Amino acid sequence: MRMLVKRFAITAIALPLAAAGARGLSQAIEKRRGPSRATGLLRQAADLVRPRRTSRWRRWR
Repeated sequence: MRMLVKRFAITAIALPLAAAGARGLSQAIEKRRGPSRATGLLRQAADLVRPRRTSRWRRWR
């Protein structure tokens, strides 16, 4: 039961926070130095973990 709770906590709390942190770090670096391969990879990893929410209309377009 403890393993199930730990796994749930990781997937429900830690992964979205990590994705938000990676996206924020990518934006901060891009503001200072401009776009680079590292910032693109950070954003891509963040989108892989937790994609940005889009409206239903934009998704089907």
